[in-house]
Amino acid sequence: MDQKTLFLNTSPTRLFVKAALPGSVGMLASSLYQLLDGIFVGQLLGGEAFAAINLAMPLVIINFAISDLIGVGSSVPISVRMGEKRPEEANNIFTCACLMVVAQGVAVGAFLYMAAPFLLRLMGAEGALLEMATQYIRVYAVTSPVTGMMYAVDNYLRICGRIKTSMMLNVAMSVLCALGEFIMLAVLRVGVWGAAFGACSGMVLCVLTAMWPFFRGEMALQFRRPRFTWRIIRQIVTCGTPTFLNNIAGRVTSILMNTVLLRVGGAAAVSVYGILMYADGIVMQFLYGMCDSLQPAVGYNWGAGRRDRVLAIEKRCFLAAAVLSVLASMVLFAFPGQLTRLFMSDSEPEVYAMAVPALRLFCLTYLTRWISFATQSFMSAVEKPVQASLLSISTALVFPVLLIAALWPFGLSGLWFNMSGTALLAAVVAVLVLLDFRRRYWKKT
Repeated sequence: MDQKTLFLNTSPTRLFVKAALPGSVGMLASSLYQLLDGIFVGQLLGGEAFAAINLAMPLVIINFAISDLIGVGSSVPISVRMGEKRPEEANNIFTCACLMVVAQGVAVGAFLYMAAPFLLRLMGAEGALLEMATQYIRVYAVTSPVTGMMYAVDNYLRICGRIKTSMMLNVAMSVLCALGEFIMLAVLRVGVWGAAFGACSGMVLCVLTAMWPFFRGEMALQFRRPRFTWRIIRQIVTCGTPTFLNNIAGRVTSILMNTVLLRVGGAAAVSVYGILMYADGIVMQFLYGMCDSLQPAVGYNWGAGRRDRVLAIEKRCFLAAAVLSVLASMVLFAFPGQLTRLFMSDSEPEVYAMAVPALRLFCLTYLTRWISFATQSFMSAVEKPVQASLLSISTALVFPVLLIAALWPFGLSGLWFNMSGTALLAAVVAVLVLLDFRRRYWKKT
């Protein structure tokens, strides 16, 4: 189905099913790989290795944050230009963005490779914990010029109307990454670096496979001789900034939380926080896949002046996000022990005793988190990066840091409640952003 038929002529409900559900399945598959990553390391290598990868994970995600910025940031103007029937401009943005992803992968990967031990020591890591976390980061750093494209190519596939292909790409990546980790850890029995190597091998294979049709000129987006301008770079950076700020600020918050937890509760507290983040990864990846998959359709209709369809699509997005989030909250509240045992064997009783009440407090997050997340995605899709960035930085950094200080007297319980309090404050800001957007920008055409 071509873009115009899919984005402009398909009914909003059918469009939601065709775009959002495959996107959610694809991102869920990605989150399941991350879940298996934690399970393999925790069960096969032990609690200290699990704590090491959770110390390293914020830096690994920062390694990919700029790739994600470029991928998401370029997809918005590309979708809008396609809706405005300016395909050559869209192709040039696409070409420039791909080159930018590779270049930043070289630069950021080199920096993290060299700086990893220093950064981990600042967080309080030492001894075997420091060595394992460093090995884990360095494998991702070396492969980042290629693996970074994974955070862009699925956006480009969706823009080209290849929604099912995007879903299958994420499913294939999860299967290959999990298989690679299993072989490295369970069969070859290497150390923590093997988990990273197995995952990166799967990502490299998927990136090369996904980019092949673009190299052959078989897609709606095609490579052209790049014409870089400051306007294009500014567009990409501006539109991708909300996602970038969310990634970076969220990782800064994770680093701060890990540092505090390591001092307050030791490696066991870091492991519990890792379990919370794995649970959050499943839910938020599902939400991200659903909302992000609708961005090309929303941007296309916004560029074509179809405000009625934009509203209809977003109504379905908000409703689905609310239902999913409430269900996630119920599941986490009902089964905290079972989730903990996925990562930790019975030989880690301290972690289990700490994790069950932590998950019960943490699950309150999803009663309100969907409001700010869906609003941020909507603002990005209609090229309102300032509003999206406000939500992103507030949710990922400002509110969590303020609440760390405010809830410090309550000890570990206060730290576990941090994300729930953050979600509530962010929901208030999101409602204010939506009311302001309706007043200032919503004009019927």
